[in-house]
Amino acid sequence: MKRQIPFELIYQTAALVAALILVHLVYITVVRPNADAILEEQAALAAAGEPYVQDRSLYVVLRDYEQESCFVLMIWALAIMGFKARLSLRERSLLQQDVVQVSEGMSVLPEDTREYARAIQALPEDAQNFLLPRALMAALQRFASTRNVQDASEAVKNVCESESDRLDSELSMVRYIAWAIPSIGFIGTVRGIGEALGQAYRAVEGDISGVTTSLGVAFNSTFTALVISIILMFFMHNLQLIQERLVLDVQTYSDQRLLRHLQVRNA
Repeated sequence: MKRQIPFELIYQTAALVAALILVHLVYITVVRPNADAILEEQAALAAAGEPYVQDRSLYVVLRDYEQESCFVLMIWALAIMGFKARLSLRERSLLQQDVVQVSEGMSVLPEDTREYARAIQALPEDAQNFLLPRALMAALQRFASTRNVQDASEAVKNVCESESDRLDSELSMVRYIAWAIPSIGFIGTVRGIGEALGQAYRAVEGDISGVTTSLGVAFNSTFTALVISIILMFFMHNLQLIQERLVLDVQTYSDQRLLRHLQVRNA
């Protein structure tokens, strides 16, 4: 049988391509033309010997390739996190429904588990793969086989713990991007300092324009990368908060809506 490519992999690849195209289009049409115009104007004023105030234009700060790469990675990471946040919010919507309809005061016996399992199996196919239905199904199946409430509770706990580990591991790509962005900024720093050192002889002769331009590359790339990293980490921690709350709320739902109603008849 042919193995289908996971939809999430297709989405991440498409998001990376879209980020590359979008950011590069903005750079070649807006950022670099404006930055080049500003730098040419300042160079002309400097060559004429006229006094001028060198404005720290945002276009100049963002014009280099390191900053462009950082924005591509930021948009890619935000797209990945948006996808995962949407899934978590869809799963959370199930918490507002009576997936297992157990009224207050009712008891669920091991013989009744098949009936309640049918209600979970009646959910749409994609919803059955959500955390809440899987946890409830695991509890019902364990209770039916062992006739032990504690075992059913352990089944819910195990499902939630494995889901928590899975969600955490799936954020590895986002963590890598969050690490890579400052690293790219430091690459720009090294490149700018290297170019400045290569033009040190011109500074000795009195022309410091090349040195200042290269140092500008160094500081601008680091500044941009660190700001983007701060923004990205903010969204990543909020995504982790959403996912952790989902797991905890599923455990609470399972306990209040199902586990506390489980009961075994005394022989």
